[in-house]
Amino acid sequence: MAKPLSILVVEEVQDRALMIVDSLAELGDHDIQVISEVSGLARRIAERNPDVVLVDLTSPTRDTIEELTLATAPMERPVAMFVDESDDRLTQAAIEAGVSAYVVDNLRADRIRPVLSAAIARFQMFRRMRNELDETKRALEERKTLDRAKGLLMKNRGLSEDEAYGLLRKTAMDQGKKISEISAALVTAADLLS
Repeated sequence: MAKPLSILVVEEVQDRALMIVDSLAELGDHDIQVISEVSGLARRIAERNPDVVLVDLTSPTRDTIEELTLATAPMERPVAMFVDESDDRLTQAAIEAGVSAYVVDNLRADRIRPVLSAAIARFQMFRRMRNELDETKRALEERKTLDRAKGLLMKNRGLSEDEAYGLLRKTAMDQGKKISEISAALVTAADLLS
């Protein structure tokens, strides 16, 4: 946690909130805000748009997890959640809601830093994986469109696969566009004409 972060603490009990804020203050010059009311959590998190959310609840409810799901979709920030008691359903729901670290068995001052660091690291790892997956899906769709465009040129112009690709590449270069854009335009035009 080298650069200052905006950290939103969700804690209903004032003494515990002060302990969390004091522990976080020892970690550096972070912008720390506290929400003491769980209702409307999604709206409050969206208004503050923090870098990290730290939630401390004695016993989370399904509604609280739902609010977190709304607040963190599409998993925009790391969320660390401390709970005193939990069950398998709530643990699973919290993870599906995008909680990066879910710690059962009391919040202690000495655990805040490592849990927050782990939540941030885990969030960044999953974000990289999501980005890679999105990029792979996009590349696969572009490849399918390119193959379909080559097929159209091969059929309608009697070209070989290499010639069809060469024509797409030349057209893209001539128009200052990507081959994927030319392929998509050709496929769209063919769909409109069929």
